Amino acid sequence: MTFAPQIRIPATYIRGGTSKGVFFRLEDLPESAQVPGPARDQLLLRVIGSPDPYGKQIDGMGGATSSTSKTVILAPPTQPDHDVDYLFGQVSIDQAFVDWSGNCGNLSAAAGTFAISAGFVDPKRLPEHGHYTVRVWQANIRKTLLVKVPIHQGEVQETGDFELDGVTFPAAEIEVAFMDPAEGGGALFPTGNLVDELEVPGIGTFAATLINAGIPTIFLEAEALGYDGTELQEAINSDAKVLARFETIRAHGALKMGLIQELSEAETRQHTPKIAFVAPPRSYVSSSGKSVKAEDVDLLVRALSMGKLHHAMMGTAAVAISAAAVIPGTLVNKAAGGGERTFVRFGHPSGTLRVGAEAKEQDGQWTVTQAIMGRSARVLMEGWVRVPFNP
Repeated sequence: MTFAPQIRIPATYIRGGTSKGVFFRLEDLPESAQVPGPARDQLLLRVIGSPDPYGKQIDGMGGATSSTSKTVILAPPTQPDHDVDYLFGQVSIDQAFVDWSGNCGNLSAAAGTFAISAGFVDPKRLPEHGHYTVRVWQANIRKTLLVKVPIHQGEVQETGDFELDGVTFPAAEIEVAFMDPAEGGGALFPTGNLVDELEVPGIGTFAATLINAGIPTIFLEAEALGYDGTELQEAINSDAKVLARFETIRAHGALKMGLIQELSEAETRQHTPKIAFVAPPRSYVSSSGKSVKAEDVDLLVRALSMGKLHHAMMGTAAVAISAAAVIPGTLVNKAAGGGERTFVRFGHPSGTLRVGAEAKEQDGQWTVTQAIMGRSARVLMEGWVRVPFNP
C-alpha cells in the first residue's frame, strides 16, 4: 500500500479580529496547489483537518468553529496600485469542500499585516513610526481594502491597548476600510427593495432586508423569529431544529438574491449569504459576563456563520450591518431607531462593536462608498505546517 508523504509548507497562524486562520504565500504552496482546483482544495482541507465527522478537527489546524476553520493565500498584486492579492478560503468542518464565495472581514486586518511581514511591501516604503496603509486586492469579491497598519521601528506593531469584544487580550488597532463594498460590483439591494417579503414554504413569510455589502446578508427581525436579540450561542446552537430552520430560510434568501439557481446549491455555499436577526436595544449579559446596557448600543444583532450562531460578529457581516444601518428604511436602520446616521454601535453575543459607512442615493438607487471598522491582528505561530499530500 502506498501512502501520501508528509510534506511541510511555510505557513503562519494568525488571529485577525475575532477569527484566526492559516496564512500562506502562493509561491510556497506545492505547484499543483498554486492554481484553483481540486488539488488546492484537498491540500487546505487536510491542513485544517476536514472533513471531520467528529466535528473537532483534531488532526489539523482548525479549531472546530467557522471562526477558526479558515485559510488565506497571499500573492503579488494583479491590480495596479495595490500591494497584494488576498484570497480567502472558508473550510467546511464536516464536509469536503472549501467555500471561495466571499471574503473574511476579520482576517482582512491580518492580510494587511502579513503582506508587510511576508515581504509583499517594500520595507523602504514603511515609516519608522506611524502607519502604513496596505492596499489589498480582495480576490474573492474583487474589491479594494485599505488596511491601516501601525508601524513601530519599521515593523508591524501588534501589541497595544485596543480592546475588541470577542478577543480576550488587547492589541494594536488596525483600521480596515472596505471600498465600494457591494460584492462583485452587483447591486447593493439585489431585489431593488429595502425590505422584501421572504416566503419560506413550511416555515412562514418574513420581512427581510437583502443586502450585498461586504458579504451578501439576509437580515430578519428577531421578534418575527421568536427572539429578542439578546440570545447567546447556546440558545441557538444547541437546537438542531432551530439551526435547520435558519438554514432553510437562508437557502430561500440566497435564491431570492440570485446567488443560487436551485435550493440544493446552498448546501455547498455555506459561507454566503449570511443570515442575521436584529432587534431594538435592550440590556443583556454577554458571553464573557460583561454587562451590555441598552443605552450603550443602537441595536442588537445576532448572525449565523456556516450554520451556527457566531460567537461575536463576522467582519464582513459588520460591513453589511453598517451599510444597512445608514440607509433609512431597512430593517437594520429601523431597529436602530430610524433616520440618517453615519455610524452604528451594535450589541452581539460577545459585547459591542462600532462601525461606520458612507452611503448616497442617486436616482432612487443607494450605493455605499466605503465602510470602516477597527480590528486587530497578532501572529500566533510561524514556521511550517506538515500535511500528508501528493504534490
